[in-house]
Amino acid sequence: MLREVTGIRYVTPLREGGSVPGVVEADDLGTYVVKFSGAAQGRKALIAEVIAGELARRLELRVPELVRFDFDPVIGLGEPDQEIQDLLKASGGLNLGMDFLPGSLGFDPLVFEVESAEASRIVWFDALIGNVDRSWRNPNMLVWHRNVWLIDHGASLVWHHNWKTAAAFSARPYDASDHALTRFSPDPAAAAAELAPRVTEELLAEVTALVPDEWLVDEPGFDTPDNVRRAYRELLAARAVDIHQRITTGRAPEKQPPPEWLRPWVEGKNAK
Repeated sequence: MLREVTGIRYVTPLREGGSVPGVVEADDLGTYVVKFSGAAQGRKALIAEVIAGELARRLELRVPELVRFDFDPVIGLGEPDQEIQDLLKASGGLNLGMDFLPGSLGFDPLVFEVESAEASRIVWFDALIGNVDRSWRNPNMLVWHRNVWLIDHGASLVWHHNWKTAAAFSARPYDASDHALTRFSPDPAAAAAELAPRVTEELLAEVTALVPDEWLVDEPGFDTPDNVRRAYRELLAARAVDIHQRITTGRAPEKQPPPEWLRPWVEGKNAK
């Protein structure tokens, strides 16, 4: 089970995200970016965050810690925006928290360098989970302590929005032509040789077990939460076998020099 914390102070909304997550302090003295169950994307976005994020972690990709986040809307009563108030009121109880990385920078593929091997692993992983939200326009990656961290996987596992067509949808090619890491010459086949054997039934069972039952109940076509978990495992196991053969890549814009204020930091990183 994911570690559980309780919110004690609502700090601020993050309006850049479509789901309007919020920065919230918790009773463990940590600060988290909370994805709310009452957001328009619903509980399936939270399911995708858990499965994708925890699978990435077990494949040794960097993802901020995820926690079960108990939220009482009362702590957000000082938020003046009525739409956000409505979101908070609809999200009492269990939500999902992601460790806040203080001082992190949004990843810019035209500024930061990524080694080809790491780019290969991330592109392959995104293909595995069907992530449609890691383009060079919106990378959903952070640079923290000079390393790339993956965030925001709520738009992955897109086939789970219609399980009747999930198998057919999952068999489609994965278009990585707009991927944020395309210009770093990713080699999905090399990444598959390294990572695909690690995506075992046991690993997938461990990851899907982390999804709370209350987010899986009443799923149309399934009798129990465990049957829903099995469907996720079967699709991901099948994709791991050959998804690298169905990835199409292209060229992203050429690298540009970093802005003056960031140049000392980037040059210091590249000197290491």
